[in-house]
Amino acid sequence: MSIFSFQGYIIIQEWGFELPKVSTSDSATVRYTDFLLATSAGKVEGEKGRGKIVTPFEKTRLAAYALSAIAPCMRLYSFLSKEIKAVLVPEESNNIYERWIDCLCSESFEAYASRIEDLLDKLCITLTGEELDVVEKLYHQAMKLELEFISAQPITQSTITPISQVQEPAGCNLTLCCDFDMTCSAVDSSALLADVAIIAAAKSDLDDCESPYAHISASDLRATWSNLSSKYIEEYEKCIESIMPSETVGQFDYEGLCKALVQLSDFESRANDMVVHSGVLRGLSQEDIKRVGEHLIFQNGCKNVLQEILGSENMHADVHILSYCWSGDLIRSAFSSGALPVLNVHSNELPYEGSVTTGNMIKKMESPMDKLQAFNDILKSCGNNGKHITVYIGGSVGDFLCLLNADVGIVIGLSAGLKRLGEQFGISFVPLFSGLVTKQRELAEGGCSVWRGMSGILYTVSSWAEIHAFVLGL
Repeated sequence: MSIFSFQGYIIIQEWGFELPKVSTSDSATVRYTDFLLATSAGKVEGEKGRGKIVTPFEKTRLAAYALSAIAPCMRLYSFLSKEIKAVLVPEESNNIYERWIDCLCSESFEAYASRIEDLLDKLCITLTGEELDVVEKLYHQAMKLELEFISAQPITQSTITPISQVQEPAGCNLTLCCDFDMTCSAVDSSALLADVAIIAAAKSDLDDCESPYAHISASDLRATWSNLSSKYIEEYEKCIESIMPSETVGQFDYEGLCKALVQLSDFESRANDMVVHSGVLRGLSQEDIKRVGEHLIFQNGCKNVLQEILGSENMHADVHILSYCWSGDLIRSAFSSGALPVLNVHSNELPYEGSVTTGNMIKKMESPMDKLQAFNDILKSCGNNGKHITVYIGGSVGDFLCLLNADVGIVIGLSAGLKRLGEQFGISFVPLFSGLVTKQRELAEGGCSVWRGMSGILYTVSSWAEIHAFVLGL
């Protein structure tokens, strides 16, 4: 019996419980325990042919491997218990898991977890790069197996998450819409298009090639882009300040927000006009734009979430991208490079003559109102076949109306400016985890699990991992 099993046995006896006489371990439990036993015995992938463990260095390596398989479990349970403890209300303090949660939240348990991590760090100092790679893989594998163990536990009550697993037997019709810049992508698309234009101009400077358009040198183009960017930021901040109510409203004021965002819409339209009139979007190669899209860096986990949603057998889902991006080609090429099915892209477009941009813009998505119109059109096309839920993911002022109209509006990476403006109009920002706990309580108390838009509540997440858990589970 391991030291952890022995301690667990003593604790269970102290709490008045008896261990079952017959083992009922599920496959997820067996996989994790087998992994721990194999690792502690030195049976590690990539370690074949090392022979018996004799030298101090070999013992150090094995100890590091064993701790890398144990540390994730300790850290995960410490973290989860504190998260659970934080959302418990006083009247729930006498639940049957109270002593278990208190034990995992205790200073002594945290000390154990920290001690294991500190020891692992010290042992890793003498390891080679190859051995450190093994440690990393073992750590990730341990965390994966632990999550599988948690997911495999039977659910004895109705739950509201994950969406893909708790709906009616017929399944759930999910429409997921999201912004692109800084929601899906890790960089702003306008900056990428600026790079394409400047590189193209620099190439023209060297080649002195003929073009049907007046040539702008790379240095002049860079200065123009810089000027446009600085002016946009300055005037955008002024516009936001001008639509900010002088006093915070007492309750959710959707109409007031709509009226304020009309002014922002006018500003965004004028800003796009300035870009077109400057000529900076003229002469961009369609091939270059698509190539930049194919190498675009995404937010961690974004592509994986969308791919799993579209491939889920438990729901009928479609995904729509609603973006102010100037080039739909850039967005489409970005997603197509990740083995994703063709997504529905709603954005502006750059018209071409041959395979080169004219400098004009086909304006389809310039304002919060444009996004809301596209969002409503999407919902109308969905029909009313079975249970349906809409999720909108965004992180900018332009997403406000769609976020509020969706059944579930999720703000990723909540900025101070967005929070301040929203709160001035009575919008509440609630961390998704605590919001789910509240919803689960309502369901347990005899309520319903229906998500409804226009509540004035938006849910915040720090990463796509939380969205994955909400929609698809761990």
